[in-house]
Amino acid sequence: MSGHSKWHSIKHQKGAADAKRGALFTKLANAITLAAREGGGDTDTNFKLRLAMEKAKQANMPKDNIERAIKRGTGEGEGTQLEEVVYEGFLVGGGTVLVEALTDNRNRTVADIKHALAKNGGSLGGPHSISWQYERKGVVRVAIPQEHIADKDAFSLKALEWGVEDVREEYGGLLLITAVVNLHEAHQHLERAGIAVESAELSYLAKEEVKLTGDNREKCEKILEALDDIADVQELYTNVKIS
Repeated sequence: MSGHSKWHSIKHQKGAADAKRGALFTKLANAITLAAREGGGDTDTNFKLRLAMEKAKQANMPKDNIERAIKRGTGEGEGTQLEEVVYEGFLVGGGTVLVEALTDNRNRTVADIKHALAKNGGSLGGPHSISWQYERKGVVRVAIPQEHIADKDAFSLKALEWGVEDVREEYGGLLLITAVVNLHEAHQHLERAGIAVESAELSYLAKEEVKLTGDNREKCEKILEALDDIADVQELYTNVKIS
């Protein structure tokens, strides 16, 4: 399995900041609303809602916004019906992208995604055209440098007991990879052990990465930035390694 293929991680690596706070809050609120609609408003029993709320708090989303989003999901507030959709796209130079979206209008969303892909040489694929290149995994980011763990082997062995499949160093911290069904358990064990969890989420990891340079690299970056600017797009996952 290759490295963590989430576009937001690449942006983190590049040092890019998300200045469009209003658009970000809208995306976070939609994720909270959907999670609350599917599993209720109690974070003790709805792990998906808990993860969505943690992500919103990390972005300094106001508490009132979070509460309104939960109420929309549980039927206590007004709001449109949202659905989750995953689109598959071809970039350039062998690059691919999975686009997770929350939308109340599929026609609008697919048109926006097609446009973002096409204007820099990409194209929209059909179902299962590139999704086989990725694996669905749980990903936990631990905000401590690996060198601060006295016994790395012992930590890795303990993590395996918690359902973690792999431990990697990334961006000055640790990335713990789990099976989808083990994400909640691993998250709980880390909290009980007093280890600070920066984020925990379900993700798509590319099985193999493609390293691009020059014009192809620039085109891929432009496509990914354009996709990320679409209001309905929640997450992007790519096999492109940009360093």
